Amino acid sequence: MSIGEIAAVLRRRWYVMAPLVLIGLLAGLHLYRSVPVAYQSQSSVALLDSTAVAELAPAFGNPISNAGGSLVVTADVLIRTLSGADAARDLQGLGVSDPYTVGFAANTSGPMLTLTVTGTDRAKVLKETSTLTAFAGEQLNALQAAAKVQPAYFVQTAPVVLPQTPVPQLKSRYQQVLGVVIAGLVAGFTLSFVTESLLVARRRRREAAAASGAAGKRERSRPRARQLDAAALLSGYLGLAFFIPSNLTLPGLGGVGTPANVFALCGLFWYLATWLTGRIRPAPGTRLPRVVMCLLAVSVLASYLANASRGSSHKEVLGADRGLIGLLVWVALVVLVSAGIQDRARLDVLLRRAVVMGAVVAAIGYYDFFTATNIAERISIPGLHSSVAQITALDRGAFTRPRSTTAQPLEFGGMLALLLPFAVQQAFDPVRRHLSGWRRWGPVALMGGALPLTVSRTSIIGALIVVLVMVPRWKPQRRWTAIGLLLGSVACFKVVVPGLIGTITALFGSFLSNSDSSTQARTVKYSAIVPYLEGRPLFGRGLGTFTPDLYFFTDNQYMLTLAEMGLLGLVALLALFFTGIHQGGAIRRLATGESDRELGQAFFASALVALVSSATFDALSFPMFAGMFFLTIAAGGSYLGFIRRAVPKPRTVESPCPPVTRTRRPELAQPVP
Repeated sequence: MSIGEIAAVLRRRWYVMAPLVLIGLLAGLHLYRSVPVAYQSQSSVALLDSTAVAELAPAFGNPISNAGGSLVVTADVLIRTLSGADAARDLQGLGVSDPYTVGFAANTSGPMLTLTVTGTDRAKVLKETSTLTAFAGEQLNALQAAAKVQPAYFVQTAPVVLPQTPVPQLKSRYQQVLGVVIAGLVAGFTLSFVTESLLVARRRRREAAAASGAAGKRERSRPRARQLDAAALLSGYLGLAFFIPSNLTLPGLGGVGTPANVFALCGLFWYLATWLTGRIRPAPGTRLPRVVMCLLAVSVLASYLANASRGSSHKEVLGADRGLIGLLVWVALVVLVSAGIQDRARLDVLLRRAVVMGAVVAAIGYYDFFTATNIAERISIPGLHSSVAQITALDRGAFTRPRSTTAQPLEFGGMLALLLPFAVQQAFDPVRRHLSGWRRWGPVALMGGALPLTVSRTSIIGALIVVLVMVPRWKPQRRWTAIGLLLGSVACFKVVVPGLIGTITALFGSFLSNSDSSTQARTVKYSAIVPYLEGRPLFGRGLGTFTPDLYFFTDNQYMLTLAEMGLLGLVALLALFFTGIHQGGAIRRLATGESDRELGQAFFASALVALVSSATFDALSFPMFAGMFFLTIAAGGSYLGFIRRAVPKPRTVESPCPPVTRTRRPELAQPVP
């Protein structure tokens, strides 16, 4: 269905669309006028060591100021105390009835706290912030007194930012109004096409009953024009995802508000309109990725309800809302690929475009590496703003770690490792042998060469998985040639980029000897996340709520999923990974041609890369990696459907003979004299 046909349906069913849109606008206006403006005031408090500390801890007898040798831990203890139910009850008695939050100050590594109060009365909010600031110091003193610490050794609180004049929080108000208006638009859009589908079906039944014979079954001819299909929409998504930096988002939507994600949601509406009017039906045998996505959707919705029932903070509520938007984007990608693409040739085109665009992103990474800059920080698009405070080039050793248009070097390497198997398969594809060598092997060289430049264990592990999964399946001549090229590439890196191979080797050596600081930091976080798992083990705290500004970085998608979606979410995530692995293996097993078998092995390798890489960073928090992951999972299900439909049906007792072909033998094609 084209854009013009969608507009025509909306014009014909204006009596459905217009009232619902009007209701949404009126409800938004009523909400804007009736919901009071929220005001927010903040103060900041720093922890200072006691003036009597003259000896090393713990000889002076203050276990709270020691707390492992850092007042940061002391600040964490105070935050947990102020966030508890007892402290909330005491503050209620002191007149603090509005919601408040206590956390580490943003962009600081020291023991500094930010105290925030949000309410609808400006004067009351300012007074409550002052009360909360004084109460924080009293609670710290009470903790130390309970530990029988001498007053001379008390850790002190020092206000560094006094309670600020409350400022109106119009953003949340506008978000609520916009949500109501969007709900009216979506309802009008959907019901317009439902009405169109019902009326068209009724008209066809009447025509069939009135007509006789085959005349009643003839369809009205339409001019054949170039139709907008799912592959074209997904190509637009790929262009936006690859070439607009991941940090640039629409205002008010956070990290999920990238132009690519918004475009994917529009694509989902296109599919709904086309499906409701009967123009498209999911291809047979492509249901598996959509079924697994249903399991993920159930876990996300359950975690959203769990977050709403635990009295979460305003930031966590917004994070849960963004999690629902992210889920819709993932669903849109899976539905558009697995159910929207009806022709295998169009699916081949989509994968080739993904590989070519990924190669361009890899080429930009070379520029970042050799110029020691970050091209993303130079790109500014009107109407978009950065969802992170600042984008700077990251270093490791003497090398700048490229990120190209992604949000982080880990995402850059993980995304390239996901696409590398398909670049290799397309280079060997017999259909593309007429192309020049650089067109077939250029993407492989660009992606494979960019992986070591990230100076990341995740990238190297991803490349090794691709090699170990794909190379053993090749014929001996190709296999030994590939091994020779890999060894030659390592030698080239040692010459062209001196010290890079040694730095990467040292990374793995420190990891194996457990002397790497980043590995130790991850290990500490594993134990720190246990209290959050014990509280809500089944459904978690809500997708998108375990943010670093409120808690800490997990650097592990599995641990983050446990915290946000519980055991149910972890099962759904693992089901996604193993679905991709199963699809790749099934394609290879059922394929009759060598090219299709290699394609199945590519899907197998890509899914295995996602499975392993997710243990090294919070993969689904990055929009480009998540988008490529769900796109490849859905593409594997679609290819599996095409392969299954092409497999000859086995002979049975009822049908012992193979299907008869329509081609006549040459001797029967001659005229009978």
